[in-house]
Amino acid sequence: MKFLDLAKVYIRSGSGGNGCVSFRREKYIEYGGPDGGDGGTGGSVWAEAVDGLNTLIDFRYQQHFFANNGIPGMGRQRTGADGDDIVLRVPVGTEILDEDEETLIADMTEIGQRVLLAKGGNGGWGNLHFKSSTNQAPRRANPGQEGVERTLWLRLKLIADVGLLGLPNAGKSTFLAATSNARPKIADYPFTTLHPNLGVVGIDGVEFVVADIPGLIEGASEGRGLGDLFLGHVERCSVLLHLVDGSSGTLIEDYHTIIGELEAYGGALADKPRVTVLNKIDTMDEEERDFLKSELEEACGRPVLLMSGVSGEGTDTVLRALRAQIDDDRLRHKEPEEEDETWHP
Repeated sequence: MKFLDLAKVYIRSGSGGNGCVSFRREKYIEYGGPDGGDGGTGGSVWAEAVDGLNTLIDFRYQQHFFANNGIPGMGRQRTGADGDDIVLRVPVGTEILDEDEETLIADMTEIGQRVLLAKGGNGGWGNLHFKSSTNQAPRRANPGQEGVERTLWLRLKLIADVGLLGLPNAGKSTFLAATSNARPKIADYPFTTLHPNLGVVGIDGVEFVVADIPGLIEGASEGRGLGDLFLGHVERCSVLLHLVDGSSGTLIEDYHTIIGELEAYGGALADKPRVTVLNKIDTMDEEERDFLKSELEEACGRPVLLMSGVSGEGTDTVLRALRAQIDDDRLRHKEPEEEDETWHP
């Protein structure tokens, strides 16, 4: 299934049915009076977050979603049937934006969450509603309310605990393949990863989700390479794993390139907790490892871990560091316990 994280849809709720103008016409009833029924309510358009989806590809082939109109009212006080609702099934993590692509309408972060996007129009009143002591034969009925028509954008931001960052060929996909059951494409040329991949990683009996996004290059915020279109998928992560290729020869420049792109992207992404890792240590001896580690620690001002995704050396240490950061983030966001409302004299 092809990955798609941005889609444009056109929705329209159903219009309400018109009210009916009708009078009783029965034998031996000279003045039957009005009996026009009301129109039915138009169908509404809903969005629902469902399990089992991780792409918006379904909206590539169907962009228009129109709910049914309400049925007009009929004589003998018969109310028209309501129009059927339409439900847009979206993956968890989907943001629903207005036509300007900036105004957030809803953020679908939980399975089963439902949001009303366009309410159906009310049905019109039949002439039975307008009967009074002074107007016993009203020839008036209300038309149904018009439906709501909108243009919306759906933007998917994958739900993951850890986001992988690094230049192309920094070893992100290799790390994901070595620590999870995910099978991303791995090759010795840049931009092997063309769309985000998710993998479930386990350490010490605890599992968490890691998201691998296409590599960034200098100028990604200006659209170079694959740009920064996929950085939105790591906005929800608790911690970022920054992999630096120890065999590149431009270690410090590579590190500052990624940090610069995070800052250029804006938001709180550059301020998220990060674990910096010197990768591909299987290609170095002990002296070279220590030298490059000290250089990188001086550049980033924080401890640096050593790892090799190919040989597996140091991967458990990295996973435990990520788990600790995830636990800290969950503690920070944990809702305070409700105060005991029991009255004590």
